[in-house]
Amino acid sequence: MMDRDIVECAVAVRMTCSNPSITGRDTPAATVGFSTVEAQVSAFDPEDLVPQLAATIKREGVPASVPVKGMGTFTVRPSRKGAGRARMEGVAVLVTGAAQGFGKGIAGELAHEGALIAVADINEEAGADFAAELNRRHGEGAAIFRRADVTDSASIEACVSETVKAFGGIDMLVSNAGVLKAGGLDELEEDDFDLVTKVNYKGFFLCARSVSAVMKAQYRCNPAHVMDIIEVNSKSGLVGSNRNFAYAGSKFGGIGLTQSFALELLPFNIKVNAVCPGNYFDGPLWSDPENGLFVQYLRAGKVEGARTIEDVRKAYVSKVPMNRGCTPRDVARAIFYLREQEYETGQALPVTGGQVMLR
Repeated sequence: MMDRDIVECAVAVRMTCSNPSITGRDTPAATVGFSTVEAQVSAFDPEDLVPQLAATIKREGVPASVPVKGMGTFTVRPSRKGAGRARMEGVAVLVTGAAQGFGKGIAGELAHEGALIAVADINEEAGADFAAELNRRHGEGAAIFRRADVTDSASIEACVSETVKAFGGIDMLVSNAGVLKAGGLDELEEDDFDLVTKVNYKGFFLCARSVSAVMKAQYRCNPAHVMDIIEVNSKSGLVGSNRNFAYAGSKFGGIGLTQSFALELLPFNIKVNAVCPGNYFDGPLWSDPENGLFVQYLRAGKVEGARTIEDVRKAYVSKVPMNRGCTPRDVARAIFYLREQEYETGQALPVTGGQVMLR
């Protein structure tokens, strides 16, 4: 379980210190870090934290630190230095499956536009290396790594809690972690079907449940604060996929969750949408030489007459009117749109190069 007292206080401090109606400035949300060290000065009462802090800000300005009785000290930092007028400046984003593939590329694009990135992945070495790379590229504090298994509620709760302690809140969840096991009805093992369903479908539910609790706390502190949950879905969530039913079914289910969460969370100023990318042919999901989809599809005989991986690749590229695969930048641009478009929720936005078109 999350340390709810610390999480609630971190959110309260960040939302209060970045609320224009209190600060008098229309600024991005500040970053709030937490330390268990008790300050040697008068501390705020956790029960009356927001009104006490608001009064202090109006009287003295935003403090550099906020000591809270019986808890510790919250350090208040302005949004990232050097981000300037970047479109995601100060936006705290948790990206699952961010150590490689689409997740890594999306996280990099968001960080470039000023976002604070929590890199969440089960691959600890790759995830930590990527977070360190983002900090070198964009300045210390731009990113953190937290291990997260999206099929394990305790793991997700811990990841969310640590993200809030580092940033003071979560403004956007990019639920990207996913797996794919291809095969026909007489080929796919039950265990493989269960794995795909747990990661792609249940994982989105667990992540949305945990993050939305934080977002609701943010709403209570500042009802004008806009937040987003975005599932990285797939074109396979829009149309069926031959001999790939486990993946397609999980992605169809993900859109059902997206629409249902959108209705439930709208009263809390939380938008929920999905991005449905086409095939990222150059990513590890497709191009891994041992378990990539080109290899799996060649073995499964999905492309009639294909004898090599290159035959499979050419067949799939030929299906895209724009004659290329989808890239992380393409998906990131869709995410920017969904973040900035405050009048849309419950949508599944295709990013398929024309391969799948809205009806």
